[in-house]
Amino acid sequence: MPLRFSKMQGAGNDFVVLDARAGAAPGPEACAALADRHFGVGCDQVMIVLPPRSPGSVAAYAVVNADGSAARQCGNGARCVAAWLHRDGTLADAGVLDGPSGPVPVRRAGDGSFEVDLAIPDFDPAALPVIGARQAGDGLHLCVDGLDVTFGAVAVGNPHVVIEVAEVVDAPVDLAFALQAHPAFPDGCNVGFVQVLAPDRLRLRVIERGVGETLACGSGACAAHAWLRRGGRIAADSRIELPGGTLGVRWQGDAGEPLRLRGPATFVFEGTLTP
Repeated sequence: MPLRFSKMQGAGNDFVVLDARAGAAPGPEACAALADRHFGVGCDQVMIVLPPRSPGSVAAYAVVNADGSAARQCGNGARCVAAWLHRDGTLADAGVLDGPSGPVPVRRAGDGSFEVDLAIPDFDPAALPVIGARQAGDGLHLCVDGLDVTFGAVAVGNPHVVIEVAEVVDAPVDLAFALQAHPAFPDGCNVGFVQVLAPDRLRLRVIERGVGETLACGSGACAAHAWLRRGGRIAADSRIELPGGTLGVRWQGDAGEPLRLRGPATFVFEGTLTP
């Protein structure tokens, strides 16, 4: 059967959104083919809309990376799914989605952007997991290719490594791939390089597992904010500049409080794939 899809993006982080509420969801190989930028539609992740799993939820969603692997969270993707469901008439101005890692409350702002309560950050290395790293101060230390790397570890539904740099343009991107392949991270990790510009303004680059470097990463923005906020380095509300646009994150730093991510969720085009 022909497969209808919506192409969407949030700050340049792009998605193919599929409706599988009334039919079978495509498998990993089919999603990877969709994500291919030369032979498919092209995207960072495929977002699959599914029937709700919990009472009171309006829908569920699954996240598939460009290489066909499953992801446990995607902040920009969740916001795009919320915008898709709002246009579909399923979601009013607020509701709850069932994400792969649990419930995700969503809200529509007056300017048409969407905000999600992404996750309560978990700074326990076992939550990623990361094995064998040495704790020192607020950071972890790990020897990678002969270098002593200092980083923050934050789980926000998916695993993130946060490395502060003086200038993100010069960030050692090769180090991200070395970390993702390091045996200390048996499940891999997403790696973000963050630059503090002001207490309420950050600059960020993220290399996502299963995708590579993306123009924006919502969960990565949340992880960077949480790590710096926990250390008292930044304000509770920050603007985070990524190559594809700006996202906002709010977190007071209180235990039990979820990270709130806001930003654009834009429709690019609609299409149909024929077999």
